[in-house]
Amino acid sequence: MEKQEGRDAAGLRIEDPWYDALASGWGELDGTGAAAYALVPPPEPSPAARGTRDIYLEVHRSAAFQEVRARYRMFVVPATLVFLLWYLAYVVAATVAPGLMARPVAGAVNVAMLAGLGQFLTTFLLTWAYARHARLRRDRAALELRWSVFDQERTRERAQGLSREAARGSGR
Repeated sequence: MEKQEGRDAAGLRIEDPWYDALASGWGELDGTGAAAYALVPPPEPSPAARGTRDIYLEVHRSAAFQEVRARYRMFVVPATLVFLLWYLAYVVAATVAPGLMARPVAGAVNVAMLAGLGQFLTTFLLTWAYARHARLRRDRAALELRWSVFDQERTRERAQGLSREAARGSGR
């Protein structure tokens, strides 16, 4: 695409399938130096959406939710670091110490093959440990949080229904 200058530069239409017309205008200027497009503010959420958003923000700030997240992080972060270090040790050993990795253990099986199979075994063990940790330490608390959110939503919907009925009754 050639660079366009002059009066017709602002009227140039880009014929590019990857050009996003909705995202254009961010930092683009028209010929006068002003912004080519004004940004449109997002629409206001409906009252029902605001109520749901408030419930989820309240849950997110709750101590029970923070406890579930902390339990998740206490398992996932160390497990991820240990697995990545184990994987990097395998790769580094394969490149730095090929003699060690080629050392036969039993017949045609060498250290590299055992370490590679150990990677698979570690993956399965880590998956099992994660599922066990979730079942024993997080699932019950997360389920209780879910039910509390459902109860809050149900209470809010009932209150809205009652206020609508009261408004209809007073409008007669």
